[in-house]
Amino acid sequence: MPNEILSISHLTKQYDAQTVLRDISFDVREGEVIVIVGPSGCGKSTLLRCMNALEDIQSGEIRLRGEPVRRDGSNLAEIRQKIGMVFQSYELFPHLNVLDNILLAPLKVQKRPRKEAEAEALRLLSRVGLADKARSFPRQLSGGQKQRVAIVRALIMHPEVLLFDEVTAALDPEMVREVLDVLLELADQGKTMLIVTHEMQFARAVADKVIFLEDGVIKETGTPAQFFDAPKTERAKEFLRTFSFERKRTNNIAI
Repeated sequence: MPNEILSISHLTKQYDAQTVLRDISFDVREGEVIVIVGPSGCGKSTLLRCMNALEDIQSGEIRLRGEPVRRDGSNLAEIRQKIGMVFQSYELFPHLNVLDNILLAPLKVQKRPRKEAEAEALRLLSRVGLADKARSFPRQLSGGQKQRVAIVRALIMHPEVLLFDEVTAALDPEMVREVLDVLLELADQGKTMLIVTHEMQFARAVADKVIFLEDGVIKETGTPAQFFDAPKTERAKEFLRTFSFERKRTNNIAI
């Protein structure tokens, strides 16, 4: 059985008097893909941001291979190298070309030799179909291309866990597939990933485990077959019905 790599225990997150996440607990095993789903505003993105300490927590504990993600910030630089995150909004620097965007962290944070880091960056760009875009600037790329660059930027840091926060939400439908294909390939390679998404077909295809979150609480957890074919709670059933449509007829007129 794969080793546990990330552990979240009784995590609570508050903004002033509002509790956004309440007593969240689950473990992530090495090579596991966990997809987190739920209605908008339920705390999915906040949960990811807590995992690599972009958000402080009020109680509970997050551990990476047994090492706590400390609230005092003393190990943040190390943790953020090991827990990589890809955002919905790309977060690319507009004044840097693709290659320099990717190289910024390995050169400045990890102090890697430029020749070695650049060679890896070009290999990764080739893997995601962007070998010819290394010298392009973000403004010259489509949304799907920008998101693939953001994924390469995370991968080059050699993280132990990858977090993906609604990485297709800002994309046109035609661009969604090219990004999801990259995530499917990473899953096939055994990468440990936590993915927040509203793409239910993709969630079913990629996940080892699905977590259904609502109002900051885990309402249901299960395999894709369990969650999508036989959800346990009425709330999960209601949520999934919003992604299916039936054609209705009234007096022979389709509505």
